[in-house]
Amino acid sequence: MTERSDYSGEFDQGLGFRDFSKEILIKLLSVYAKLYQTVDGLWYTAVKERSGNEEAVACDFWVWQKQTPYEMARLCRALKIERDGVSGLMKALQFGPWCFTHKMGFELRDKNTATLTISYCPTLEVIEKEGNGREARICGHVDFEAKKRLARFFHPEMTVRPLKLPPRQDKEGLCCQWEFQVPAAG
Repeated sequence: MTERSDYSGEFDQGLGFRDFSKEILIKLLSVYAKLYQTVDGLWYTAVKERSGNEEAVACDFWVWQKQTPYEMARLCRALKIERDGVSGLMKALQFGPWCFTHKMGFELRDKNTATLTISYCPTLEVIEKEGNGREARICGHVDFEAKKRLARFFHPEMTVRPLKLPPRQDKEGLCCQWEFQVPAAG
């Protein structure tokens, strides 16, 4: 059977993912990741409009504290990624839903230290356009705590340190940068 490159034409009751080309499946993954991020932004905005920013931040914090280990566990199971410290963390981040919506760089400096660099973040762009200064709270608190939870998921003693956080002086510059480290045994 020929792999499909689109779903134009008549409805096909038996059509499934297996019938599409690799390129279309990658395109669909990108669409799903953007939908995931859109839902994140919409529920946050709904809470903010109804109950204020403080409640929205509290809810956002709660959601990501719960979602982060759930997301990582599913990714690790699906890709057989071992929870072996910074290497496992970088592997999981490399294929999480955010990899389709953000521009991320991964550097494994040694077996105990890695750096995550985000050079494009659509969430940060939206927050910056608002102009209310929420980026310090979202990136410096909610995201920082989620990254701490990520670190602990992969190693109970792993630390995370922000190397660069918003607000940005140059809106075209680096969004954020994080260092993950497991203390050397010894």
